[in-house]
Amino acid sequence: MTTSLHGVVPAIIDTHIHQWDPFATPREASRLAPLYRRAPRLFERLLPVLLPRPKRELVLTAQHVARPYLPEDYARDTAETLEAVGVPVEAAVHVQAGWHGPDQSAETAWLETLPFGASGRPVLAAVVGNADPRDPGCGDLLDAHLRASERFRGVRFMTTWHPDRGVLDWIDEPGVMTSPAFLRGFAAIAERGLTFDAYVYSHQVPEVVTLAQEYPDTTIVLDHYAPPVGVCGPMGRSTARSDGERRDLLARWRDDIAQLAGSCPNVVAKHSGLAFPTLGHRERGLTRQQLAERVAPLVEHTTEVFGPDRLLFGSNFPMDKSVTAYGVVVGALADLLAGGGPDLLRKVFRDNARAVYRL
Repeated sequence: MTTSLHGVVPAIIDTHIHQWDPFATPREASRLAPLYRRAPRLFERLLPVLLPRPKRELVLTAQHVARPYLPEDYARDTAETLEAVGVPVEAAVHVQAGWHGPDQSAETAWLETLPFGASGRPVLAAVVGNADPRDPGCGDLLDAHLRASERFRGVRFMTTWHPDRGVLDWIDEPGVMTSPAFLRGFAAIAERGLTFDAYVYSHQVPEVVTLAQEYPDTTIVLDHYAPPVGVCGPMGRSTARSDGERRDLLARWRDDIAQLAGSCPNVVAKHSGLAFPTLGHRERGLTRQQLAERVAPLVEHTTEVFGPDRLLFGSNFPMDKSVTAYGVVVGALADLLAGGGPDLLRKVFRDNARAVYRL
């Protein structure tokens, strides 16, 4: 049985999307995007040569990262929710997406030029930009973000690091979030009343505990379940190769997530990245039921330990698009949460987003 949000939620607020244009803005894909545009099939065949293994496992296909993903593209994807769950997507929160220029606030300014809200498209509700707390100029950069957009609400600085060299790192050393420079510099975020989106792998969750307890008045948002890399299938060179390893990985994740939720009331969690390849998804075109069955342990445990007031929905599109469609992601999550009743559904898909990001 599929779940409908009609009559429960007037419209969905998606707290985790990415917008990019590798042809018009500085992105990592800008160098290879022209080749993909000229010969996409050849590019896909050459992907094992063009991209190292960690990046191939992250994207699965170049289709969604080597082409622009802009408000009209997002609107086409979100149109599926009417059929999937009976309500539209009203608004979205953009989360920093690898701007390769020297001034990270330029991404925030660029977002303000995009035609969100036009022709019935979802509106841009908020912006979460990039800033490194270790940088002595972090405060000045945050002020530049704030000048660039009245929608600027927070920061994400990705600190994922994995001991398996076949898994993609977004930072070049472990333990960054608990380093003196990071903890000291984080004050610039706290002083401005901004949120902080934490993207870490599951074994790094204790670092989030340290940060959250150091800054108990700052809202910290846990992205993508702090992905237990490979919980849905092998990843990298040697991660989660057996059923036993995946069970152990899930058990440790459960303990660490429970500790984080129980000891840090200023942390909220996103139900985001359900179809994120980093979890170990390899098949493309997963159905609503298949996806729900795979991620049920993550969704159910996170819901249990964080409770209805500390959970948000995020699609992670277009990163999750390589595995399945937008309507499938929304529908699978709605089905898994339906047992919690209409209050839970309304809070996850709308109300909590408004509170956390001050929409």
